[in-house]
Amino acid sequence: MFELIDLQPDSNVQEPEFKRLLGFPADHELEGRSRELADDTRQWFAQHGRPWIYVRQIEGLEVAGDHLRIDGALFSSRQLQDNFNAAQVHSAMLAAVSAGGECEDQSGRLWQQGKPDEYFFMEMFGSAVVEHLVAVASGRICAWADGQGMVALPHYSPGYTGWDVADQPKLWQLIRQTRGRDFPGGLQVMDTGMLRPKKSLLALFGLTRRLDRVQSRARLVPCQNCSLPGCQYRRAPRIHAMPRVEDARRLQSGVVADAPAPNAGISGLRHDAPYTINLKALGKWSRERLQLSVRPDGSIEARFRYGGTTCSDMGRPLEYDYLILLGPGRDGHRILETSCRPAPGDSGHASQCEYLRDPALFTSSIDTEKPLRGRPLNDALNWERPFSPSGCYCDANARAHKWGLVFEVIHYALVQREKELAGHRQNTAVQG
Repeated sequence: MFELIDLQPDSNVQEPEFKRLLGFPADHELEGRSRELADDTRQWFAQHGRPWIYVRQIEGLEVAGDHLRIDGALFSSRQLQDNFNAAQVHSAMLAAVSAGGECEDQSGRLWQQGKPDEYFFMEMFGSAVVEHLVAVASGRICAWADGQGMVALPHYSPGYTGWDVADQPKLWQLIRQTRGRDFPGGLQVMDTGMLRPKKSLLALFGLTRRLDRVQSRARLVPCQNCSLPGCQYRRAPRIHAMPRVEDARRLQSGVVADAPAPNAGISGLRHDAPYTINLKALGKWSRERLQLSVRPDGSIEARFRYGGTTCSDMGRPLEYDYLILLGPGRDGHRILETSCRPAPGDSGHASQCEYLRDPALFTSSIDTEKPLRGRPLNDALNWERPFSPSGCYCDANARAHKWGLVFEVIHYALVQREKELAGHRQNTAVQG
């Protein structure tokens, strides 16, 4: 019976994989600021990261009817059943990998310190480490299987197409149940299927002795989406890649000045606002993601697009549109109406754990949340809310965190407009 515990696995993420997750083209050469950030992130993880891998073989596997039975536990996944039937799988490997909680904790600290670029590179490197660990585990499994006259299928995980993420706690229980001692790394699985640390993955590898079955079906060849370099068991070139985790375009613009004016504008908006987000990030998001429209009555319609990732399935990109109607400046830009909904054409929102669990309840929860409605926009500066920078919308604290971000971006943008208007009037007066 095969079992692998590796508390110091190779975590040397290949440069092309890191660049892909950062959103750079394959032929792009990192240089300047991006090179510095990439190198600093690697160095930090090499010193502080605690990745781990656990793999165990399991024999009790049966594919029948609409269910897959593994050591007595029932799972429902038509895609997995079809793959196992096609390859005549007789056994399987259960796997858990994690980049460790240190990476996630560091990301949170960087965000809180007002370092969005460093935060983004750390987040993407954590995702790259998980992908690399899966490839390392796959290589070890392939090596063992080859010696036993078997081949391994590509890994599959709850949350992938055709496998409900709600099966994640059941898979985790199955992975742990035969361990006679403490598990090698800290990992929690929520009832929703969310993993903590989030830079982790649970997976299942099918095993078969029918090499002919695997070779005749491209989707059953793990090599086609495996990035492990120098593997002596490679049977086909790599042609697929994991979906890009997050959109990097929001970090690709210039910088702004860091010193707000110490006075208040004609609308009463504070020009010395104590923002929780650093001014560089506020400047970028106000230019790239915010649209402001002034209505004839002086009210303002603000539209903001947020780009994040799901909390499961290796972090699928998602986008939500925020619509906020503010009263006229003479009334302190009171928050009149708010809404938050998936952006047109977005599909990532449907892969979130809470959406998969109960789409109607999840959507209703977001629709009914109307923070600070009826209050002046300045009140957003003193709104006490939990620090929860998760990219998904599953948790109410994470949604409140995003609302605070949106309000601060709008406040910042309106303050900049007031400053520009005041400067224009002053220049006009001097010239006159």
